[in-house]
Amino acid sequence: MRQTNLNFAILAAMSSPSDHAEPPRKPRGIYLLPNLFTTAGMFSGFYAIIAATQGKFEHACVAIFLAAVFDGMDGRIARLTNTQSEFGAQYDSMSDLVSFGLAPALVMYHWSLIFLRQDSVMLGKLGWMAAFLYAACGALRLARFNSQITQVDKRWFVGLASPAAASLMAAFIWTCVDNGITSGESIRFIALPFTAVVGLLMFSRFFYTSFKGSRSDGRVPFWVMLLLVLAIIGVALNPPVVLFAVFGLYALYGPVAWLLRKITRRAPPSVSVTPHE
Repeated sequence: MRQTNLNFAILAAMSSPSDHAEPPRKPRGIYLLPNLFTTAGMFSGFYAIIAATQGKFEHACVAIFLAAVFDGMDGRIARLTNTQSEFGAQYDSMSDLVSFGLAPALVMYHWSLIFLRQDSVMLGKLGWMAAFLYAACGALRLARFNSQITQVDKRWFVGLASPAAASLMAAFIWTCVDNGITSGESIRFIALPFTAVVGLLMFSRFFYTSFKGSRSDGRVPFWVMLLLVLAIIGVALNPPVVLFAVFGLYALYGPVAWLLRKITRRAPPSVSVTPHE
């Protein structure tokens, strides 16, 4: 018995202090640079709501586009600087809900859908319900994206991405305002189904290309750069009309591709990948 106790004492003396040391705690701080761009995007979406309540619809639309720009930058900056974090991913989703869910819905409501109450009480309710439908579909789209982010091929989006949907809504309003329709009262019966359809496209199962190509190194095909140059030239010539055309065609891509696959009986894209990819 004494020999056994002696052996335990020798083993304890030979063990290094690091064997019993507690694992280092992770710092509780957050990365400033990517979250700063995320905050700028959320501020742009919040400003769009405030501008819409004051009747400054062109400013509201521009703010939504700025939010989309900031949303595209924060993730890339986080990857370039190796500052990705779970907090940043969740914060980005909350920002997207404000900028691409609530902001477009409320801007559309204050610009056009609010005038439906002049026709009847029921149509007035349909107006704000269409705006809510858009916001709810945006939230559902973001929740589905977050739950499938490690299980879906990055070449494809399932459903219209919320920044693209918000840009389409903003481009529609901006185009109308730029052509003299400062109030959407005259086209309220067009704005009502338009808002509902764009919202449902986010919730849909249509496949949309992410323009990331099929390469494993993250590079995009050369033709994507050509399209980008042409889009920049077009935006410089007539920003609202060109943006509406670009995002409108992109929104139609999903249903048209689905219809063509049905006609030709082709299988849909395979979007499932292993979690480590």
